[in-house]
This record gives sequence, C-alpha cells and structure tokens, in this order.
Amino acid sequence: MLTFLALASVVLLGIVPERSQAIVIYTGWERHALVGSDIRLSCSFFSWRWTSEDVTFSWTYRPDGSRDSISIFHYTGGAAYVDNKGPFRDRLEFVGNPGRRDGSILLKNLEFADNGTFTCDAKNPPDIVGRPSSVRLLVFEKVPIQAGVITGAIIGVVLGLLVLIVVIYYLMRFLVARRVFSLSVSKHGKKKKEGSQQRQGPAPPADPSKVKAAASEKKKQESRKDKK
Repeated sequence: MLTFLALASVVLLGIVPERSQAIVIYTGWERHALVGSDIRLSCSFFSWRWTSEDVTFSWTYRPDGSRDSISIFHYTGGAAYVDNKGPFRDRLEFVGNPGRRDGSILLKNLEFADNGTFTCDAKNPPDIVGRPSSVRLLVFEKVPIQAGVITGAIIGVVLGLLVLIVVIYYLMRFLVARRVFSLSVSKHGKKKKEGSQQRQGPAPPADPSKVKAAASEKKKQESRKDKK
C-alpha cells in the first residue's frame, strides 16, 4: 500500500527521471572559396535545455570521391582538439563560442584537394539525440557566378527598364501638355485680336465735298508753280 502511494505521488507531482530530448544542428548547405584563401564553416544547434558545461562539437571530413570520413576536430570539456595527422592539422582553427552554441571552425590556405563534405555533430547533455549536419566545400581558382547573382542582375535590369519607361512616359505627357497649352494660348490671343478689330468697326467713308475741295486746292498750287 505504501509503495502504491509513493508511486502515485511521483506521478502526480511530475517527479520522473529526465529523458534526453532532440537537438537540432545547423550548418550551411554549400560554400565556395578560392585556392589559398580562408573560410569559416559555421555550426550551431538548437536545444530546449540551457547550454551545458559538457557541450561538445565534432567535425568530420569526407573528401570528394571517397566513402570514408575522417575526424578532424573535437571540442569537449572546454578544450579544442585538432587531429594531428589529418590534412588540416596545421590549417584548422576553432573560432566558435560554445557558450553561445557556436562550434564554427576556420580552414586556412585552401587547396583543390580540400573539396569535400564537412559534417558537424553537437551534444548538449542531456540533449544528445540529433542528426549531424553537413556542408559541402568547393574550392575554385575563380569563384563561379552563382545563380542568385545572375537572377539579381536580371531583376535589376528589368526594374531599370521599367523606371526608364515610366520616366519617358511622363516626360512625353509633359511635353504634349505643354504643346497643347501653347497652342491654346496662341489661339486665344488671335481670337482676342480679331474680336477687338471687329469692335472697332470699318473706317468711315471720306466726305465728297472735302475731297473735292482738297483736289481744287491742289490744282491751284500747281498752277501757281507753273506761273512762277
């Protein structure tokens, strides 16, 4: 009876032994680099637990064309260990921050032979169940143009053409509106001038008696000149 009550109290109070939970590990998908350059391979993880003092990181490397992986780095107990016989024994540096769940490494002076797949595994006890994550490294003499760069360039050109078309459209509208306004002002001025002339009316006809007197006076002046 006492045993039954003890078990019931454990269930009710939720006092059960802790069980390990899943841990999710993240790396990049693919990295490109030049021969002779350095590159950082990132590795981080998500865990529901606080970062443990016993957190560990492990990196393995599988060269292209090979089925076997070799261990190149391990972090445990607050210390980093680089494999002293592998291809990166003098060219690998730990640049992560375990307290921030960062297990990144830096590969130096890359060579063509470094092409391959790098796999990171992390443990954050009691969270130790998780699937390692891998990133592929491609070393080139010249880094190829990626599809995203080409797509971005195409989008930029298309947007530039659209902006140019819009500018030309509004410029043409402005020029047409200006021309129509000029013609309207010119036509309005001409009508105004014709209207003022119509309001003034035609010049009155000359008086016949005055015209006859002017002609007689002109003849008299001419006859005087002949006598002289």
